[in-house]
Amino acid sequence: MAFSFLSRFRVRDDRQDDFIALALQMEDLSKQEPGTLAYKFFRLAEPGMFAVHESFVDEAADEAHMAYDHNKPLIEKIVGCMEGTYERELLFDLAPHGRA
Repeated sequence: MAFSFLSRFRVRDDRQDDFIALALQMEDLSKQEPGTLAYKFFRLAEPGMFAVHESFVDEAADEAHMAYDHNKPLIEKIVGCMEGTYERELLFDLAPHGRA
């Protein structure tokens, strides 16, 4: 079963253009990462709200994604654009729990 989640967060009004440029860079870089199944940012209906859908082959691949040298400075800059923190919601396959 994949390790997938959706994170929602607010981006400061004065940093939205910066955030979008950084998010697009992260999307491109994620395509080169082994173990990354999906990585896509979205703008939400509420002004200033964004989300990212991330899916990895397992939790270790998510940890590797966070640790890659090419991602560390981008992640720091992205977090710097946020107002407050983010909310992460784990996503599970449709198979009943306990079944893969």
